Amino acid sequence: MPKSDNDNKTCVLIVGGGPAGLAAAISVKKQKPDANVCVLEKAGDTGEHNLSGAVLEIEALDALLDGDGAKWRDTPDYAALAGRQIHDDDIYLFAGKSLKVSMIPAIKLAKLFHIGFGQMLHKGDYIVSVSALTRFLGKVASDLGVEVLTGFAVDEVLYDAKTGRASGVKTVDQGLDKERHQQPNYTPGETIAADVVVLAEGALGYVTEKFIESAGLKRHRHALYSVGIKELIEVSPEQYKAFGDNRVVHAMGYPIWTPLIGPDMLGGGIMYAFGDNRIAVGMIVGADWKYRDFNPQDALTLFKGHSFVKRFIEGGRVVEAGAKMIPEGGYHAIPRDAASNAIGKGNVLIVGDGAGFVNMLKIKGLHHALDSGRLAGQAIVQTLSATEKTAGTYTDMVDNSNIHKEMYSARNFRQTVAKLGNSLGMPLSSLGGLLPNFDVEPDYATMNGRTYKYEIEAPFDKDAFTAMARVEHREEQPCHCIVRDESICLEKCPDAYDRPCIAFCPAGVYELIHGEMKPANPSNCLHCKTCQNKCPYDNLRWTAPEGAGGPRYKTM
Repeated sequence: MPKSDNDNKTCVLIVGGGPAGLAAAISVKKQKPDANVCVLEKAGDTGEHNLSGAVLEIEALDALLDGDGAKWRDTPDYAALAGRQIHDDDIYLFAGKSLKVSMIPAIKLAKLFHIGFGQMLHKGDYIVSVSALTRFLGKVASDLGVEVLTGFAVDEVLYDAKTGRASGVKTVDQGLDKERHQQPNYTPGETIAADVVVLAEGALGYVTEKFIESAGLKRHRHALYSVGIKELIEVSPEQYKAFGDNRVVHAMGYPIWTPLIGPDMLGGGIMYAFGDNRIAVGMIVGADWKYRDFNPQDALTLFKGHSFVKRFIEGGRVVEAGAKMIPEGGYHAIPRDAASNAIGKGNVLIVGDGAGFVNMLKIKGLHHALDSGRLAGQAIVQTLSATEKTAGTYTDMVDNSNIHKEMYSARNFRQTVAKLGNSLGMPLSSLGGLLPNFDVEPDYATMNGRTYKYEIEAPFDKDAFTAMARVEHREEQPCHCIVRDESICLEKCPDAYDRPCIAFCPAGVYELIHGEMKPANPSNCLHCKTCQNKCPYDNLRWTAPEGAGGPRYKTM
């Protein structure tokens, strides 16, 4: 645990060892090498819970490493990480199973006239593995003296509403059986004191959302999300060469949106060159879908069957797979303190996806994760003698940075599409600030009795999918997927929605057993939290399992 005069006390405690959290740790240590900085990561190893597309604006990483250029930029690890710059950037509208129309001319025109959609271009950015990026940052942080502790899941921030400060965090109890009885290896959760706490858990973070509630932070609009499903496919050398080693493809339309006649869901498919004859293929779908039987993995299957996609991956072998939640609420969904407007409170800061720093017009948030972590580190160092000012100082820095500029430019996009649908909302969203800021329903409230119009030939193999995510949990621990009211699942949901969690959970956690819906397979859980965000009765809760469990991503 943290090393200082008191073994359970540290100066800066960071919950979450992803890009944002590690960036914050690196930023503090570079400025103040003698500061005790500890990162707690629930994954068994650095990078194992980190999954994304991902396209990175490399300037954010260079800014974080500024001053250490000779030390880091010339290393093989950095060269491997930043070795695939995008030369070919394709954005298509898929019309049915075989037709496609390039959107690049329209997007370039939008950029010329400073219309929001012009931000969608990715040429010159870099294709990166977020898992590899996280491992790289973990190494940088450790070499600087940061204590990066993996396998430690945090249960809560120890926040005092009277003082407006946090004294530290408490970790999850370990060694309980399914009935919560203590086993011989039982270890109670530890209390770790800290001067400053940084929450860097990612989208819909368990600890972060509990803190937002206890500290009274507010979002001006509901937090909206999308679900991302991704497979890494090894193809033949001929197929990979035909696709291109420096190419990304984004495709909207089929199978999740057909203008006017439906279906009508925001998102689309992706294809990224990953080297070694591997192509990342994914599907991102706004979680405000209405169809009770919709499963994003089925949409991925249909996307892979499109004639353009199929020719590059047919006969390929899936070598890794995963799922994650992506924050889409934008500028108006950033959690802030009502009194001070701080993104956090007192000595607690929220960074990266936990704060919702994703620019929906760019379809990117990784650069904001790194930048927000870097700014958090600067704010912490500036306020170590008055940590009650840390959240406010951090927020001032964010609000005067490129993060604010980008988030504000896209401030009405997601709500406009959610309110008006793709066919009307997407073109009107180009008006940007001229539009009202629509108040829309949370994702769980949008489902209705309609069904998705497309079918796949055979059920998606969720067992094989989770196997490719290398998911592991200790089988005997308490179930961390909680049904709040079982009577809703038994009496209301079957007739109204036909138990949609069985369809939409990417890992097949939920099953129908003797007529009852049960979280029967929590050990399969991918930690994507789709269940909590999409149950139409808001009746499911994801809680933190014991540390070291979950997916084990390596190259995603």
